Parts: sequence; structure tokens; C-alpha cells
Amino acid sequence: MTASLFQPITLDGLTFPNRIAVAPMCQYSAEDGSASDWHLYHWMNLAMSGAGMITVEMTDVERRGRISHGCLGLYSDDNEAAAKRALDAARRVAPAGTKFGTQLAHAGRKASNRRPWEGGGPLQPGEDAWQTVSASAIAYDTGWNVPRALEEQEIEQLIGRFADAARRAERAGFDFIELHAAHGYLIFQFLSPLSNQRTDRWGGSLENRMRLVVEIAKAVKAAAPKLMLGARLSVKEWVDGGFDVEDAIEVAKALKSVGVAYLCCSSGGNSPLQQLPSGKGYQVHLAEAVRKGAGIPTRAVGLIDDPRQAEAILADGRADMIALARAFLADPRWGWRAAATFEEPIHPAPQLARSVTTMEHWMKASA
Repeated sequence: MTASLFQPITLDGLTFPNRIAVAPMCQYSAEDGSASDWHLYHWMNLAMSGAGMITVEMTDVERRGRISHGCLGLYSDDNEAAAKRALDAARRVAPAGTKFGTQLAHAGRKASNRRPWEGGGPLQPGEDAWQTVSASAIAYDTGWNVPRALEEQEIEQLIGRFADAARRAERAGFDFIELHAAHGYLIFQFLSPLSNQRTDRWGGSLENRMRLVVEIAKAVKAAAPKLMLGARLSVKEWVDGGFDVEDAIEVAKALKSVGVAYLCCSSGGNSPLQQLPSGKGYQVHLAEAVRKGAGIPTRAVGLIDDPRQAEAILADGRADMIALARAFLADPRWGWRAAATFEEPIHPAPQLARSVTTMEHWMKASA
């Protein structure tokens, strides 16, 4: 019997060969938003990982939406051409049926930062910093740049930039788009009552606070109708008075109604005051709650790195897919390891075929 991890799944007409997903991971290695040689290597490596769903990193829809000077974008012709170059290379080495997506985003008040290995935190004078924007003029933390609250016209323009980036994604050859409504970036800054204190139609009630993500989803769906559309959401803010599971279920219902096919259920990232728990699979219950409450397929993510743990989540009906991030950086063939664990076929590039028996031996020895 085929393990749950290796059963195909179809989302809005797009079929994935298994339930293993690569979660998007910022690489901070782009050149004015354009994928570099690092991305060429990275995407090709992920293509050979055994995952059926590969979501490349947070990809910003305008220059000021980048977290750092090294963040990926889809706001220029050069960005589009560079993404196509790296994606074409990844497809050439990927097993048949592997699907690739990009995560469209805007960092909002968490933009204009240093790369992590440069110390992180806000860019300082002399480091080519830029004015950040958000739902309200509330800084992320003490010492961070105070964003400027977006005006109505700017919000409409921003929605248009998501649509423009979606068109670029389609031309570059991606199979699906994921909206980044998690981790305290701009869309989530509108969703949270802690960071959104507007009194117009974009703030106040949950219906108003979710208006931005719903309008973006509708615009992206109209701009790139051939691409499957999903979203990543911080289901719980882990701060008193913040966005919580009940809110997320309502947002999920609204997104489902406008054509969003799945929700990747993460959490946190919008406040330094968050009390984030730790431990293996600490966010799985969030995917389970949204799946049941909104009737939408969900992707579980967060400290899931053991194939048997991942299999149990799916077999128990707690989520529909499993996403991994750091595990794929540590083990670029994690999908092979999962396949060997459950005696499922491994589909290597011909140049790597001789290593399959080694992976199978390793997993039998560790059983």
C-alpha cells in the first residue's frame, strides 16, 4: 500500500506526484531582485530532492517590499528573465511531475533590513536604507524604522503590483503562486489588529482587515488564471489580543471562496512579544483546525523532519501536505530518505542513480 506521503494530490486541477513540499526559504542572494547563480544551484538542488511541490523563496512585488538588498523579486524584466533561467534549469533535472511555485510577497514594515549574516535588523544611515510602509505607522519593535501608513490609492496600486508579478510568474514558467500572508510581512500586518489600527475600509473589523489579502487573491487569480493559487498564513500570532485561529478560519473561508486552493499553516512573526512554543510539529494543530473549520486543503509546516512523523500527520487526517524547509537545507535528498523509509520508488536524475542503493541501505540500517 502506498504511503500517504507518496499519494498524489490534485489542487485546482494541478496534480502533485506526492505530498512532500519544499517550503519557501529566503536566500538573500539576489541582485536587485534577480535570481543569481546561487539560485540556479539552489533551485536545481531542490528539484532533485524528491519533493513534488517546490515553492521558491519569498518573492517581492516591488523593490521597497524586499526584506533586504539581497531579496528576490518579480518587479522588473530582468527579474523575470533571471527567474526563467533558473527555473528552466531546475526543470531539466527534476523528476517528471514536479511542480514549481513562487511566493509573492511584500515585507512592509519588516523591509529595509540587513541580511541575517550581516547582523540583521534595520539598515542604518549609509547602508542605502529606504522608507518602509505598512497598514499603520507602527514600528515592528524599538529601534526599528517607523513605517508610513499606506494611503488608499497606494493600496490599490499595491494590489496591481501583485497582479503584475503574477503575470511575470506565469511567463517565467511557474506552475503555481503562493501568497505570503504570514510571518508579520505586509499582508499579515493588515490582518493583525496589533499592527493595523486603521479606521477606513482596510482596518477595524476582521472583514476589513482581511480585505487586502482577499483583493490581492482576486487580482492574482484574474491576472494568471492558468496558475493554481495558494496562500501561507500565520494562523496564530501568539500574542494576547492578536490574530488567532478563529480569525484564520474566517480568512481561509474567504480565500477559498475566491479560488485559493490550499493554505500553508504557519504562525507568529508579527511581534517581538510573541510566546512561540517549540517542539516537533508544534504548528500541526493549526493546520488541522483550519482544515476542519474552513474545509480547505492545508499544508502542515514547522519542525517536521522525520519521515514517520510526516506520514503520521497525513495518515491521521491532520493535514493534506507536509512542508519542510531547514530539513531540505540539511539533507537535499530528504524526499529520497522518506521514499526509502516506506519502500517507495526513488526517481533520481540519471547521474545520481548509483546513489539510490546507498540511501536505501542507510534507511534500513536506521530502522
